[in-house]
This record gives sequence, structure tokens and C-alpha cells, in this order.
Amino acid sequence: MPRLLAAAALVAALALPAVSQPTPDAVTVERGVEYGKAGGVSLQLNLARPKGDGPFPAVVCIHGGGFRAGKRESYDPLTVKLAQRGYVAVTVSYRLAPAHPFPAAVHDVKAAVRWVRTNAAKLKIDPDRIGVTGGSAGGHLAQFLGVTGDVEEFEGDGGNPGVSSRVKCVVNVYGPSDFTKSYGKSVDAAEVLPLFLGGNLETARAAHVRSSPLNWVTPNAAPTLCIHGTEDKYVAHEQAVWMIDRLKACGVEAELLTLPGAGHGFRGADAEKADAALFAFFDRQLKAK
Repeated sequence: MPRLLAAAALVAALALPAVSQPTPDAVTVERGVEYGKAGGVSLQLNLARPKGDGPFPAVVCIHGGGFRAGKRESYDPLTVKLAQRGYVAVTVSYRLAPAHPFPAAVHDVKAAVRWVRTNAAKLKIDPDRIGVTGGSAGGHLAQFLGVTGDVEEFEGDGGNPGVSSRVKCVVNVYGPSDFTKSYGKSVDAAEVLPLFLGGNLETARAAHVRSSPLNWVTPNAAPTLCIHGTEDKYVAHEQAVWMIDRLKACGVEAELLTLPGAGHGFRGADAEKADAALFAFFDRQLKAK
């Protein structure tokens, strides 16, 4: 029971909207922009962009919440910080489980990338410099984007068909890479994964395999930074190690920032280190000409 209560508390925290902050003068913010429709659901994003002529690199931010909760507003503060650093940044909503199991969320975040690329001229974006980040479930979806840029079966029909959903780089913050090895290593996998994948490992093994980013790594995968704490009780640190090792084995640029003693959801100095690493990685990958 304590573990279930802790899991519920974490999901509730991830679902809370961010506290509203004043928008810096150099940043323009738009909220509630529809980027697509899927299954009768309006897919929306919030956007922050720097004032100026561009073209700017872009970053798509994907919230966590165990694939069943969470709000895009949780990444509003990060989008503003990114805009202050010269990025057009969006934070996106996507369809949630159990009403919309895998691969609905993947279809939606790919539609978001296609929308950003389609609107590159309007938003003063360089369509060849689009990165993605996310935490927990959002980290999984960000990583999935990074390894399935050319996999047609995951494109969905959320809008802007025929436009590439490929991303240039990924920052995966404690997102899982192999669902088949999550059970027994996570305090809530047995509760969360059957909702997302339509069953547990015994009844829906094929979905667990198909939805694991680790199984889609090829030499064409996007350069990746994984950030993970050693004391994460929801997504084991080894999940990041497997991902980085697989990417490197395929010749893909990959880095792992391990935060000793950190759990799921960074605070204080750990949060500062994670943010600094994220900004530095995006600067190297998306700003270098």
C-alpha cells in the first residue's frame, strides 16, 4: 500500500499545471494551439519563441505522468527558458491511457514534430534543427521519436501527412527503454504498463517488445543524452545504461549523465545539473552550423 500511495502521489504531482510566471519581454508565448486531431481528439500545444528573425532551432517537450496523466503546462517554464536561449520551444499534450493505449501517444508526438516542421517558415524555425526532450513517460516518447524517424507504421493520422517526423537529437530524462525488464524493478510498472500496453508481460508481451525504444535502435537513430538518477524507484537507472550502450554499439553519438543518489523527479542541485546538461547538449547539437 505505501508504494501505491507513493506512485499515486508522483502521478498527481506530474499532473499539476506549472505555476504561472511572468513572460520575459524577449519571449512570445502562445497557448492552446491545435497541432492536429486524432481519434476525434484535439491535440494542442503551448509555444514560446524568441523575438527576432531566426531561423531558430526548435525543441519539442513531452510531459510525463505514467502515460495516463500529466499536463503539457508542466513544461511551460522550460519552454520559456529555451526561448530565452534562442529556441522555439513547444510543450505538447497527447492522448492518454487507458482510453488511448500505445501507439496513440507515439502517433501524437510525431504529429507534433510534423506540425513544427510544416510551420517552420511561420515560426522562423530551421526545419532541419528540431530536438526533443521529455521526462519519465515523456522521456520514453522522446526516445521513441529518436529511434523511429523513418518507421512509417508509427506516423499515425494526426495531421500533416508526408512531412518528416525525424528529430535531430534527444534528451531523455529518466525515461524507460525496455518495458520487458521493467517489472520487479519499478514500484508502479505492474500498475501502469498494462494500462498503456493492453495487458501485462504474460498477456501482451508483443506490445511490450514493440513499444520499447531499445528494440528500434539503428545507426540512423538521433544523437541522445540520457539523464538518470541512481536511486530512481520508478525507472531503474540501468534502463538508461542499456539505451546508451545500444546507441553507441550502432555508432550513434550518445551520452549518459548519472546523478548519484537522485530519484525520480530531480530537485535542488540535481535539477540544476540536469538543466545545465540539457541546455549544453541542445546547444551543441542544434546551434552548431
